[in-house]
Amino acid sequence: MSRRTISVVIPSYNEERSVQEMVDRLRAVFRADLPQYDYEIIFVDDHSTDGTRDEIRRIAAEDDRVKAVFNARNFGFHRNVFSALTYGSGDATFMLFGDLQDPPENLPQFVRAWESGRQVVIGQRRSSDEGFVMTGLRHLYYAVIRWFSDTTQIPRFTGYGLYDRDFVRILEEIDDIQPFFKAVVAEYGLNVEIIQYDQAKSARGKSNFNFLRNYDFAMQGITSSTKLLMRLATFIAAVVGIICLGLAIFVLINKLVNWDSYEVGEASTTVGIFFLGAVQLFFIGVLGEYILSINSRVTAKPRVVVGERVNFDTVPESSRVMAEERDVIADAAKDAAPEKKNE
Repeated sequence: MSRRTISVVIPSYNEERSVQEMVDRLRAVFRADLPQYDYEIIFVDDHSTDGTRDEIRRIAAEDDRVKAVFNARNFGFHRNVFSALTYGSGDATFMLFGDLQDPPENLPQFVRAWESGRQVVIGQRRSSDEGFVMTGLRHLYYAVIRWFSDTTQIPRFTGYGLYDRDFVRILEEIDDIQPFFKAVVAEYGLNVEIIQYDQAKSARGKSNFNFLRNYDFAMQGITSSTKLLMRLATFIAAVVGIICLGLAIFVLINKLVNWDSYEVGEASTTVGIFFLGAVQLFFIGVLGEYILSINSRVTAKPRVVVGERVNFDTVPESSRVMAEERDVIADAAKDAAPEKKNE
């Protein structure tokens, strides 16, 4: 019986400092805790601007179990992460990120949950080194998602986890150029188990996610998860319209009945104009976000373009040894067969 394989995929961007340490720690985990599994380590680099690719090439030249996919240009976090999960060939795929904030040493715990029958085993941050303001904004975001979303997203989850091959096949069927991975896991993940962990400080020293990228991440989550905001815009517009119509009728009747005593106030007119303008502009912005989301999804183009693959045409040493052992056993069986017949 052949041994099962775990594919480790590592979406990376400017991770020059941590590539060697990542490989060393993963090797140590498989050697000490998971010797019964074969493995491959696949770096999926989203067009780094530092020496990340050179580091990966150097290590891959020394170890054919280390592979690489180099994107032709930077396609963004969501597209790179989603594509990365489809490159593994193992029975399960373990995804973690190149900055070592998510510890590789948790893999045995993930594997035990997977072996017990879980299809998706994910890590949920218990703590991190984020500041007070960003932590508060994240709590607010997840509160909004819980209120509005059709499918509740998993809070404090970035993609770090172990995914069965059956779930990866579901991902391969999703024809979406800009998929929101957290929403996909929440909707299609079966037998999900959540494992709490403490997130380490980034080996890079500073996160790639600034305020604008976090805003983009949040808006993708909202527009991918719910239609309620657009419906809320319609409801509020209808209510405001009814109120404004009622006020207009009241002012008209009051003007006709008390023609001389009623004076039109410039202040009230200005307030009304600004109020209605604010409501309209807000929901035009919401509408714009949905249009952007729709536009990115209906555009017929590939999710990423791969510029180079490293070690995908080689057979790992462990697999070659197992194949040689099977050939020896098969040859021995053939030699023994005539002898048994003669007996």
